[in-house]
Amino acid sequence: MNWQLPLALMVGMVLLSMGVGLPVAFAFFLTNIVCIYLYFGGATGVEQMVSNFPSAVAVYGLTPMPLFLIMGSLFFRSGLGDGVFKSLDMCIGNLRARLSYLVVLAGAVFAALSGSSMANTAMMGTSMVPEMLRRGYKPHMAFGPVLGAGGLAVIIPPSALAVLLGSLARIDVGALLIAGAIPGLVLMLMYVGMITLQVRLDPGCAPQFDDTPRYSLAEKLFALLKNVVPMGVIIFLVVGTIILGIATPTESAALGCAGVVGLLLVYRKFRVDTLWKSLEDAMKVTGMTFLIISASSTFAQVLAFTGASAGFINWALSFDLNTYTMLLVMIGIVLILGMFMDQVSMMLITLPIFVPLAASLHFDMVWFGLILLLALEVGFTTPPFGMLLFVMLGIAPKGTTLKTVSFAAAPYMLCVMALIGLIIVFPDLALWLPRVL
Repeated sequence: MNWQLPLALMVGMVLLSMGVGLPVAFAFFLTNIVCIYLYFGGATGVEQMVSNFPSAVAVYGLTPMPLFLIMGSLFFRSGLGDGVFKSLDMCIGNLRARLSYLVVLAGAVFAALSGSSMANTAMMGTSMVPEMLRRGYKPHMAFGPVLGAGGLAVIIPPSALAVLLGSLARIDVGALLIAGAIPGLVLMLMYVGMITLQVRLDPGCAPQFDDTPRYSLAEKLFALLKNVVPMGVIIFLVVGTIILGIATPTESAALGCAGVVGLLLVYRKFRVDTLWKSLEDAMKVTGMTFLIISASSTFAQVLAFTGASAGFINWALSFDLNTYTMLLVMIGIVLILGMFMDQVSMMLITLPIFVPLAASLHFDMVWFGLILLLALEVGFTTPPFGMLLFVMLGIAPKGTTLKTVSFAAAPYMLCVMALIGLIIVFPDLALWLPRVL
C-alpha cells in the first residue's frame, strides 16, 4: 500500500475537521471511523476501535493527572496564592521592575503547585497586569513576564501536559516529570536575566517608586514562614517524594492533594463548594483527555496498519541527515504547528510519527520528551493561535492587540529556544536527576 495516501488523508481530515470547529477528540474519532471503513473492512473495524477504548485509558501512568488538576484547582480557587504574592513582594523590596521579577518568582512557585499553564497565566495576569499598567510599566514589561512564567508549568513538575505526553508516548512519567525540575529553574533564571537586560536597555520601561513599604528582616522571615514555607511543603510532597524514591507520581499527587486540603483547614479557607468546584474542574478536563487518548490510540493503530508510520520513518531516514538535524526538523514542525493549533492536538498528530522515529534514531526518550515539552511551551505563545495569548487578551485592557501581546512574549520564547539548545548540547541538564533516581 502506498503510505503517502493514508498519511495525507488522515492528517488532512483531522486538520479540516478542527478547522471547521469540530472538537479535537471528535475530529480524531471522525477520521478514525472513515479510515477504518476504508482500510479495516467496515463495521468490524469500528467494533474493534470501540473495544480498544478501555485499554487505551486504563493506564496507571494517567492516574496522577486528575489528582494534579484537583490540587491546582483547589490552590487557585481557595485564594492560597495571595499570601505567596505578598510575601515574595515584601522580600524583593524597592527594586526597579520588582513586579516583573515578582511575577516570574511567583510563577515558578505556582507552577509547582498547579501543573497548568493556563491557570497559572490567568491567576497572575488577573492579579498583576492591571497593577503593573497602572504604575506605568510598559506593556511588554507587564504582559511578557506573565506569559513567560505561565509557561513554566509545562516543565516544572507537576506538569499535567508532561503526564499526558508520557502516557501517550509510553515514556516513564516519573522520570519525565523529574527531568523538568532543573531546566525549569534554569528557565526561571533566564527570565530574570531577560527582565534585567530589558531594564538596563530601557530604564523607563519599569519605573522605580519610592513609596514601596520597607519591612524589617523579621517581618520578611515571618511572612515567608507563614505563606511560602507551607507551599514548599506541598512542593516537597509532590516533587521531593518522587526524587527521593519515597512515592510514585500517583502517590505524590495524592499527597499533594491531601497537603493542599490540610493547608486550607489550617488557614480556615476550606469550603465545601470550593472542593466541589475543584472536583468538577478536574472531572471535565480528565473526561475530555480520556476521550482524546482513546481517539489517539486508534489513530496511531490505523497509521501503523496502513504502513504510513513506517513509510514516513523510512522516507525521513532516507535523507541521511544526522540525528541532531532530524531532531531540529521535528522541533521545527512542532513550532509551525503551534501557530495554528493547541498542544494536545499537536501531540496527537505528531507523537505517532515522532516517537518511532526518535526510537529509530536511538534518542533517550526522557530527553526527547522534555525537548518536545519545551517546543510545546513555545507553541503556547506563538501567534496567531497561541492559547496563552488569548488568555492574556482576555485580561488586558480594551484596545490591546494580539501584536502587542505577541511582541511582549517574544523575548521569553527566545529564552525557551535557548534552553532547548542547552539541553541538546548538555543532555545531563535534563537527565542528571532521573539517572540519580
